[in-house]
Parts: sequence; C-alpha cells; structure tokens
Amino acid sequence: MGGNPSGGEAAQWALRFISGKYQGGEFPLRPNREIVIGRSSELDMVLVEDMVSRKHAKIVTDENVVTIEDLGSTNGTFVNGEKVRVSEIKDGDRILIGTSIIKLVTIAGEPNALSETEARSRLVSAGNKRPPTKSMSGNIEEIPLPDLLQLLSTSRKSGVIVIRSDLGVGKIYLRKGQIYFASIDESFNTGPRKAMFRLLGWSHGFFELDPPDEREVMDELSDSTEGLLMEGMRQLDEYRVLTEKLPPPSAALAIPHPLESKLRDLGPEELDVFQVALGAETVRALFDECSHTDLTIAEKLRVLLDKGYVVATE
Repeated sequence: MGGNPSGGEAAQWALRFISGKYQGGEFPLRPNREIVIGRSSELDMVLVEDMVSRKHAKIVTDENVVTIEDLGSTNGTFVNGEKVRVSEIKDGDRILIGTSIIKLVTIAGEPNALSETEARSRLVSAGNKRPPTKSMSGNIEEIPLPDLLQLLSTSRKSGVIVIRSDLGVGKIYLRKGQIYFASIDESFNTGPRKAMFRLLGWSHGFFELDPPDEREVMDELSDSTEGLLMEGMRQLDEYRVLTEKLPPPSAALAIPHPLESKLRDLGPEELDVFQVALGAETVRALFDECSHTDLTIAEKLRVLLDKGYVVATE
C-alpha cells in the first residue's frame, strides 16, 4: 500500500457502493495510488463479510488508467459480469466483490471530495448500522436488471431477487446463477418466461436478494441465463417499436358486430389473442390476461386491428 491515506493529489475517480451492506458509501481514488480491498482491518478498504477474502483485490490508479487485480480470493472478483484476474476498469463499470456491487465514477473537479480516512470511517459506520438481513439490495436505476442478473449469473449466486416498483412486485428465482422461474404479483396469467421478459423492461424500483426458496414451481425455465437475457432484450427492443403503432394501454377494445372477417383465416396465436380480447376491456388487460409474451401479443394484436377483427377506442 502506498501514498498518504488522507492527503495527496485530488481524486479523479471514486468507488461508489450501489448495493450491499455498504450501499451509499464512496471511496476516492487518487492518481498513482494502490488500494487493497479485503476483510483484514489493516487494509485500505475494509469490507467485513464472509464472502470477502482477507486480502481480496487491489486497485491501482495511474494517471489515466484504473486497474483492478484479484489477489487469489476465494469467491472471485467480477467486472461487468465477468470474472477477472487483472482488468482495466472505466467510468460506469460495475465491480462485484462479495455481496457489494461497486461502480467506478468520475469525480474530477467535484468540490469537497472525501479523504480516504473519512471514506474508510464512513464505510465502517454504514456497515455497522445496516442490519445483515439482506445479502444484497439496491436501485435498478443504478444497476439495471440485465446487468444485475449477469453479475449474479457469473458469480453463481442462489436466491430470489425481489423487485418492488410502481408496476408491481416481481420475483426472479436463481439457482447457482441459473434463472429457473419468474413471476409478477404472483399472477398465474403471467407465465415465467413472459414475466422474465417483462421485468427486463422495468427501469425504476428497488431490488433485494432474498435467500433461496426451495418450494417447487411449475414450468421451470431451462434456458441458460445468458440465453434468456439475450432473447429477452431482443424481444423488448422489438416490442417497444411495435407499441408505438398500437393504441395506448388504456384504450378500450371491442369486437365488431357483425364480424365480417373469418375466424378460420387466423393462425393459432392470433386466435388465442382474439379469444382473450373477447373478454378484455382494455389493451392493458389484454396484455395482462393473455399467456403469450408481450411481443407476441403486440404482433398479433396489430394483425387483428389491421384486419378488422378487433377495434380500439380511446
């Protein structure tokens, strides 16, 4: 360890804790300085938790480069979801050490930057005050769900991610990093795949990682976590484009009488969406009550509207 822990040149970057028992804490990084992170009380940054090794990792700050190196830790060091031995890190990169998710942020030119001594003291205080009931928590505006899931997948975490937002309560179930189930408001109409893909689009709310839930679930997902994330993000992108061409969620749905178009001309998925539309009063209700993914519903609803099987009024 080198340098004056409370003085030296002004910090250009900081490590900001966005999840875990030290959430909200910040540690300045000054040029030409080496910071050792671990459980040992003699280190520069002390993280007291079981999954952090005595000497876990070190961060070296040169003039314009920040590098992180794992020091042979038991549980590993992860950058943006990838386990690393040595890696350059840049502004916005997310580091996982133990249950702490740490974001590298630029603070050059910001006034009143903390000294290392002050930052260390505040981290210790925050860690002592925070109850150890939740192993990980945070804000999905700070760490979007796709990034969080990638981190948890690579580090093979088990547990239930509970997301609370204005849109409802979502749950994503993990077994050694593998997503095997998802739900929103415990709804039976929203199957695990549809729930998983819909949750990826949530951009506001808070998450916490609960202990594993050993209860059996129906319809376990068998895709890899990476595969689910790739497919989910692809569907989300296409869905957002399609929704610009659909009536708003609050629009009322109705079936024309008489129905001039022939039901026999509909494909199986179009017929499924049409049947749900018979009882759904609004576009939002149709998306919630139909078991298909939101992208499939959007595609088929567009066909039904264009061909006159369904009409929408605002």
